[in-house]
Amino acid sequence: MWQAIKSVLAAFLGVQKDARRREDFASNRPGTFIAAGLLVGLVFVLLVAFVAVLAAR
Repeated sequence: MWQAIKSVLAAFLGVQKDARRREDFASNRPGTFIAAGLLVGLVFVLLVAFVAVLAAR
């Protein structure tokens, strides 16, 4: 799961190499990347909401 999270973070930042992306999808199930993407997306939204609440004070 940690490898999938690292790959999703690299993809979110736009620094994922094509060779690494091919390797990831050849060796892992898509469900792992979907779960990692949802987790990273949720953490990002919560972080933005937290910063917005702090800025509003």
